[in-house]
Amino acid sequence: MPNCITTTGPFLYPDLLVTCDARDRRAIEFVQFPCLLVEVLSPSTEAYNRGGKFAQYRRLDSLREYALISSDSISVDIFRLNDRDKWELTPYCEGETLQLASIDFECPIKLLDENIQFLRPSGNEAVGV
Repeated sequence: MPNCITTTGPFLYPDLLVTCDARDRRAIEFVQFPCLLVEVLSPSTEAYNRGGKFAQYRRLDSLREYALISSDSISVDIFRLNDRDKWELTPYCEGETLQLASIDFECPIKLLDENIQFLRPSGNEAVGV
C-alpha cells in the first residue's frame, strides 16, 4: 500500500509502512498517517532514500521512525524523532537487537537477513548469513 504526503501528492511508495492511526483504517488508495516507514536500500535507490525521499517523509507529522535496511550487509539505520523534534540516527549491525520504539518491537537483527546470501567484495563467492 502506498504512502501519501498529501491527498494530491507527491505519492511515495515505501517498502513497508505501519500506521496506528484510526483515520487510516478505511484507506483504500493511500495511507496518510504512518508512524513507521521502512526502505530496503539498493545501490540505485540508497542516495534518494536517505536524501530526497526522507525529506518528503519528514513532512508527515505522524512519522516517528524511518528504517533503512541494507541489502548488501547486516545493518539497519533507524532515524527516530526525539522529544526535541530532531531526527536522531541509531545504526544497528550484526549481533545487535533492532528496536522499533514507534511500534514497541524488537528482534535480533540477524532475523531480518535469515537465509540471505551476501556476495563477497570479490563477487566470486557468497557468504551465508
